[in-house]
Amino acid sequence: MSVSSATAASLAMPCCRACGAELTHTLIDLGEQPVSNAFLPAGSAAAEPRFPLKVMVCGECLLAQAVHDIPADALFDENYAYFSSYSDSWLAHARAYAQAMTERFGLDATSRVVEVASNDGYLLQNFVAAGIPVLGVEPTANTAKAAIAKGVATHIGFFSKATAELLVARGIRADLMAANNVLAHVPDIVDFASGFAVLLKPQGVATFEFPHLLNLIAECQFDTIYHEHYSYLSLAAVEKIFGFAGLRVFDVEELPTHGGSLRVYACAVDADRETTANVAAMRAREAAAGLDSLAGHAGLGAAAEAARRGFLAFLETARTEGAKVAAYGAAAKGNTFLNYCAVTADDISLVADRSAAKQGKLLPGSRIPVVSPDALREARPDYVVILPWNLREEIASDLAFIRDWGGRFVVAIPGTGIF
Repeated sequence: MSVSSATAASLAMPCCRACGAELTHTLIDLGEQPVSNAFLPAGSAAAEPRFPLKVMVCGECLLAQAVHDIPADALFDENYAYFSSYSDSWLAHARAYAQAMTERFGLDATSRVVEVASNDGYLLQNFVAAGIPVLGVEPTANTAKAAIAKGVATHIGFFSKATAELLVARGIRADLMAANNVLAHVPDIVDFASGFAVLLKPQGVATFEFPHLLNLIAECQFDTIYHEHYSYLSLAAVEKIFGFAGLRVFDVEELPTHGGSLRVYACAVDADRETTANVAAMRAREAAAGLDSLAGHAGLGAAAEAARRGFLAFLETARTEGAKVAAYGAAAKGNTFLNYCAVTADDISLVADRSAAKQGKLLPGSRIPVVSPDALREARPDYVVILPWNLREEIASDLAFIRDWGGRFVVAIPGTGIF
């Protein structure tokens, strides 16, 4: 007797988003969690939907990928909570990028820069100020409207090969395309990359920034795993994906952002751009770490469990001492971590954040209230847990006033530390 089609589907192995091969190797399983940017209204008691948060690695193309099937439009909607312009260091990063790309590729008023996932115009506003024509492509209407208000022309919608073809039909081609921290956010990564090959001019350049899988594994950055991230990327995997899409990597840089990122430069396969020595050097570094095979994709689950135990021990000590614990930064990575640790508002009384879009709401899962940073002065916590640990120096500087009453800072990744 044959099983039903539904049962057969549930028993089937998941397949790679890039090459279609069956996935058999698990990188990490963080259990079922709510969507990390699905903030709740204050006082909400409604049950939240939870989805598996598991990452597997393809044995063929080495793409590390989430195996959930939540549609992208359920994650990136008109009420999207993340606005890029609330981080001063990220705005400085964007300014430096605009200046460097303008100089390196000779951009001027006859050029066009297109950013995919342009958010609130945090990056393209720098090109606008320099008199260089731009276009943003952004699926979240609320952030796109903020960009348009700044004078950044924006196409509201998801980017894909079909979107690129639509823009080309309207007479738009790009000298430079930027995709910062979005390559991981797309379910169909090959179709997404193919859109760049369509929209670029013959000698055009696309740059992609993304957290480096090498650092995620080596430094236990498991909290960067959440449902909005469909892929976790190495240069090895990206080169294969770009090959499927008609792109070629010709340069790569290491960046300090997001705990260690790569900026990959790509062009059409037949473009006249020489491949730099940086590419071979990064290939060799990844191979030395084992990322050119499944062997290097191991150990993250045990490291995450150790980090969880360490943080829960800190909370237990604070509770025993009668210490008040607050947090800063209502970031997606923080929500992954808090839910993995099963932390609630009984453990951490509040989380402060500069984003007005998040204030007055509750964190998904943990139900910790989000408040203005000014509330920390009134609360006078003994400890402030910096959830976006990649910004620890910036945040500790901004919140230096907590030391006035003897308050201290805490980070939990790769392990719990107090400073």
